[in-house]
Amino acid sequence: MPQESKALQILKESIILGDVPKVLEGVIKLSLERSSSDIHIEPRRNNVELRLRIDGVLQHIVEYPVNMHSGLVSKTKLMSNLKIDESRVPQDGRITTFIGDKEVDLRVSTLPTVNGEKIVMRVVDKSKKIPELQQLGIVGRNFERVMAAISQPNGIILTSGPTGSGKTTTLYSSMGFLNKPEVNIMTLEDPVENQMEGLNQSQMKPLIGYTFADGLRTALRQDPDIIMVGEIRDRETIEVAIEASLTGHLVLSTIHTNSAVETITRILNMKIPDFLLTASVNLIIAQRLARRLCESCKIRKEPSPDTKAKFEHAFETFVPFDELDMGIFERMELYGPHPEGCEVCHGQGYKGRLGIYEVMLMTDPIKQAILKGMPSIEIQKIAQKEGMTTLEQDGIIKALQGITSLEEVYKLVKE
Repeated sequence: MPQESKALQILKESIILGDVPKVLEGVIKLSLERSSSDIHIEPRRNNVELRLRIDGVLQHIVEYPVNMHSGLVSKTKLMSNLKIDESRVPQDGRITTFIGDKEVDLRVSTLPTVNGEKIVMRVVDKSKKIPELQQLGIVGRNFERVMAAISQPNGIILTSGPTGSGKTTTLYSSMGFLNKPEVNIMTLEDPVENQMEGLNQSQMKPLIGYTFADGLRTALRQDPDIIMVGEIRDRETIEVAIEASLTGHLVLSTIHTNSAVETITRILNMKIPDFLLTASVNLIIAQRLARRLCESCKIRKEPSPDTKAKFEHAFETFVPFDELDMGIFERMELYGPHPEGCEVCHGQGYKGRLGIYEVMLMTDPIKQAILKGMPSIEIQKIAQKEGMTTLEQDGIIKALQGITSLEEVYKLVKE
């Protein structure tokens, strides 16, 4: 088993000493060391459990005595400008602090539970740069299609997938490419997770009536070239987004669906006429986040006959990327996580994440299929004939390249 890191040792020592400020600082330090996205501080009946969400998976880190919890809650509330004497209702706040030379932004949420107040902190390391599209895992034909779509002067680009699948990060990476002095980019977000220089970012406040639809209408009066809308949640928002795209604006947004084709069905179910959908939507990206295998300790796995049969079925309609090494299908090299991991991955076998993508370009045959009212399964077949790589196919390719494991792919993608 890998040795404990210095940050974890210091955290445990702070708990033994009962030093609440050091415990909170140690938790944040450890979350940065492990590249954690969220800190969970959860009171139980006999102790308080501290967990970190690392690469999308919650991991138990340490426990501390119940009698320390009220002090840690008060310290957290004080730093995030919350009411210290209010424990009956949930509260939301924000902490901006420096850990060493790193500026860290923490979105704090408190929740009353039967055992005390639970705290969850979303961690944003401001020293980290927004990754480029290729660093996310958008490569080959998918990359070419995305670049062609975001280079258009108008239209709608949608990223789809469940919560935590990296949709907003994909949009930020796209805006990083588009962010130039001669372009006015506006974003409407709830919440604003990353502040990017050169963008005009606006925080939605639904409680006072400032919604995505209202913000989008206002944005159109701000002379924008590009508008990013945090999420398409209702008919009103998609209607204003379509209006914006048809009047010469590029609109980027997210939507909660499981695949590119299901996004079309969802928009039509919002009572949007099919001719408006086909006239405005340029590109739909469905995505998931898969854990990367640790390069230091991953192990070779022999594919079973069932696995080979599954591959053959998945690639019946496959049109390969031009630059893809087709030898990966002949070699059939698969890798998995080391059961004990190593010091690099802190015993997990995985380190970091990458995207698995399904990029649907709205070509003329797909538009015709939508206008004819064809079922989604037929539109899916047409999209694949038009060169769309499915989520399953993209995941398998990345597993054959040794980047992730097949188990990880099929955990995320329906067979």
